[in-house]
Amino acid sequence: MATITLKGNEIHTNGELPVVGGAAPDFHLVDTELNDRSLADYKGKKKLLNIVPSLDTPVCATSTKKFNDHAAGKDTVMLVIAADLPFAMSRFCTGEGVDKVIPLSMMRSRDFAKDYGVLIEDGPLAGITARAVVVIDENDKVVYTEMVPEIAQEPDYDAALKHI
Repeated sequence: MATITLKGNEIHTNGELPVVGGAAPDFHLVDTELNDRSLADYKGKKKLLNIVPSLDTPVCATSTKKFNDHAAGKDTVMLVIAADLPFAMSRFCTGEGVDKVIPLSMMRSRDFAKDYGVLIEDGPLAGITARAVVVIDENDKVVYTEMVPEIAQEPDYDAALKHI
């Protein structure tokens, strides 16, 4: 279990982020066309997982836009993963000009959040994810993780981007 805060108030996740150097857990998420997506869909590519509570919050929106800006020209797939419905994620991306980040929804299952140790278990955001970044190499090994200690803070972009 990880301890994080929401505006200074302690809350907890169900576990810890995957271990750096270990195999990335598989996942089953939903894209904006309602297709199921798994880790295998991005085989052979580096993957940056920007895990956010909801795109409908200022910090989540900012992190998604910043990672989108860094996606151009990279041999890396930038995924933003949230509990939002795919329709809402699509509207956000279209409205904000986010065209390089791939939005994926947990609408069919919370297994991703459980397997990656980011499922918030208590407090007002129980049932959705903590803010985290996971970078996975082209061989599906975890090369970087960050559990953002305060949900209202942005992740360390520079540290994550060094690994792609």
